[in-house]
Amino acid sequence: QVQLVESGGGLVQAGGALRLSCAASGRTLRTYAMAWFRQAPGKEREFVATISWSGGLTNYADSVKGRFTISRDNAPKTVYLQMNSLKPEDTAVYYCAAMSTYSSGSLLWDEYDYWGQGTQVTVSS
Repeated sequence: QVQLVESGGGLVQAGGALRLSCAASGRTLRTYAMAWFRQAPGKEREFVATISWSGGLTNYADSVKGRFTISRDNAPKTVYLQMNSLKPEDTAVYYCAAMSTYSSGSLLWDEYDYWGQGTQVTVSS
């Protein structure tokens, strides 16, 4: 069993930056692909970024490419999402997810096995 806890969300002005963290407890994350998804009010859950179990492969949604960076540190079992040049349309609840295989990750939310409770990101214009 893996428990994921997100932190780092908050209110920021457009153009600003935030760094989200996802801390894991329970099993090691070393063999898990990790991802960030987000969900805005009235909208479906949306893929943001994923990182392979080895950390060698990342993938981003077109809407965040060049602005967001996903990374991982398996020693403290933490995954990060550095968000720069934030826009009002980035406003959403951001969720961390883990896929329990030696995987490169997936854009599909239903392929992930564990989820955090989410952290709110609000970008004001």
